[in-house]
Amino acid sequence: MPDSLIIVESPTKVKTIKKYIGSNFDVKASVGHIKDLPKSKLGIDVENQFQPTYEVIKEKKKIVSELKKSAKKATNIYLAPDPDREGEAIAWHIAEEIGTAGKNVYRVLFNDLTKNTIINALKNPLQLESNKYEAQQTRRILDRLVGYQISPILWDKVKRGLSAGRVQSVAVKIICDREEEIQKFVPEEYWNITVIMEGSNPPPFEARLVKIDGKKAKIKNENQVKDILKNLDGVSFVADKVEKKETKRFSPPPFTTSKLQQEASRKLRFSAKKTMSVAQKLYEGIELGPEGHVGLITYMRTDSVRIAPEAIDEARKYIKDNFGKEHLPDKARIFKSSKSSQDAHEAIRPASATYNPKDVKRYLTNDEFRLYQLIWNRFVASQMNPAIFDITTIDITAGKYLFRAQGSVMKFPGFTILYTESKETSNDEDEIGKILPTVSQGEKLSLVSINPQQSFTQPPPRFSEATLVRELEENGIGRPSTYAAILSTIRDRNYTRLEKGRFHPTELGTIVNELLVRNFKRIVDVEFTASMEEKLDLIEEGKLTRYETLKDFYTPFEGEIKNARKKMRNIKREEIPTDIICDKCGSPMVIKWGKNGKFLACSNYPQCKNTSNFIQNDNGEISKTRDDVTDVICDKCGRNMVIKQGKFGRFLGCSGYPECKNTKPLDTGIKCPEENCSGVLCERRTKKGKIFFSCSNYPECSYALWDKPVAEKCPQCGFPFLVEKYSRGKGIIKTCPNKECGYKE
Repeated sequence: MPDSLIIVESPTKVKTIKKYIGSNFDVKASVGHIKDLPKSKLGIDVENQFQPTYEVIKEKKKIVSELKKSAKKATNIYLAPDPDREGEAIAWHIAEEIGTAGKNVYRVLFNDLTKNTIINALKNPLQLESNKYEAQQTRRILDRLVGYQISPILWDKVKRGLSAGRVQSVAVKIICDREEEIQKFVPEEYWNITVIMEGSNPPPFEARLVKIDGKKAKIKNENQVKDILKNLDGVSFVADKVEKKETKRFSPPPFTTSKLQQEASRKLRFSAKKTMSVAQKLYEGIELGPEGHVGLITYMRTDSVRIAPEAIDEARKYIKDNFGKEHLPDKARIFKSSKSSQDAHEAIRPASATYNPKDVKRYLTNDEFRLYQLIWNRFVASQMNPAIFDITTIDITAGKYLFRAQGSVMKFPGFTILYTESKETSNDEDEIGKILPTVSQGEKLSLVSINPQQSFTQPPPRFSEATLVRELEENGIGRPSTYAAILSTIRDRNYTRLEKGRFHPTELGTIVNELLVRNFKRIVDVEFTASMEEKLDLIEEGKLTRYETLKDFYTPFEGEIKNARKKMRNIKREEIPTDIICDKCGSPMVIKWGKNGKFLACSNYPQCKNTSNFIQNDNGEISKTRDDVTDVICDKCGRNMVIKQGKFGRFLGCSGYPECKNTKPLDTGIKCPEENCSGVLCERRTKKGKIFFSCSNYPECSYALWDKPVAEKCPQCGFPFLVEKYSRGKGIIKTCPNKECGYKE
């Protein structure tokens, strides 16, 4: 009978760990947190040093009961939740609940789930770390104090169901601030002038005007361009300086959490949430055929670029054996973590470099393979020699004007044979492979053409998931374990929306942000939020206490809460007058705020309950929108149905509303393809606002698809309809939904 019990977070880890340990160990999973603050009340005694009241999560009572039974039989209990603050809190809560009197209780940390790591951790167990638990409790209490005390004010002033978060609200403010910058931005005209030159050796090449009279060229309008072109007429172009130099480009360090999320967003189009979900599976273990369950990567929540010496040695051996000595540096490359890094865990790397992505591909899903390949390639590349380039710069004088041509040729690919870091925006000067001809200093060049190009300065770009994660990290907002949750929350709460991969604040998000900025300036202040993260780090280091941190925060916060209850702008009660007249009673219509946003309502409410959606043009003029009448007849009163817009998208509603409140889903007229199903495909919308199409017979029939169905039979396989997909650069593409067909047009 096992006399030792290991308790991990995830059931998936159980298989991996059992593979490497003896029969005297039992392995159980807590399935995440087992205790939390109560949902129905604050759960924090602010009068008693902010003592929290935790309770066993209702859905986890059965799991806790099973853990208690297993613990009774064990002499040694190894608490092995994830090696971070959240994992430490889970370990403490398990210890409190299972009863550890007379038991040997240890804390073990698995940075990866390989045999050596697991065995070594069990041989060298640690004690529960109170400072790390205190840091997690402080964060949890701070979040609860903010969320549970600001949110009810927003319910009262705006609408029910809204939430404010200590970190999410800062993220929304960052997006709103960027939107304000964009709206206020005034484009400025500027011009670039490029010339095509030809020397005694081919090929012709391009050079750009960079200086005028020794100063940086700043061309603001067409008149300046005309003057320059006039001055260049008949002037000789001479290669004044030809410079060739060798330069090296070194590989980037292995991934931290934020860098992995950024690169997976750019290269794989993964959301931060998806990246962490797939990485979690790779960390917990994948079934590799005869080898069984194997953890493929190290722990994926880290801000460190540190690598274990044995992992570096393994990577160097792999490089030497598979790429040759020319790709292996004389010494191992050691990377330094930033000053703000907690450095608690290694960088994200493969658990073993010997698990080449192509060798394990058949055991992985496509998403798992792509992310694992990204992690593996970057880690191995980080220990390879730099790429070497020959960069040629030619400075060409033409009177008082200086033109510059630059090109680079790769001499040695180095780490780039395996990995090249992507960028958010391209830079012409960084292009590799632009070859210049051999030009001699003093050589006279022939002018082939002059090409002036008008441009306008661009506003700062809206944030993508990758750039928002970078912005949060650079400002010290959040930690590796929270980036994905922040990005998901601000969309789930309908404070932001993603459009073409960029964050836009919604009208609701803009209003809530404005209210928070006016009434809780500290809460949404970037520097203040970053300072709180630093204090949590100091608590973990034992240099600060939970109580003094919470007291310093709560004393002014309590006053802000009281003030906001009295003085916060009440959006619910606001009525903005318009010139539109109610078509039912003749009273003026006003703009009000409801659960689905702004709408027109009769000022004679409650005597007249007429409402309507409206549109507003660029000049701020309001006009009433009309519901589109259809030829669908209401099966309850016989009137025509109209297309309406609701919380979850468009639907059919009776034109006799409010006397008749009959509604129907908006169908496409395309029959459901499932055999023996009489339903039709209907347009619907998820809670996040994404449109999809599903069978009208749901839940009896669960057929659904994301792409818009088109009533055209597939000419290749005969499938009853095609779907429209949007492709960057190609526009709308019609494809067959039958995965075995592959038809496209």
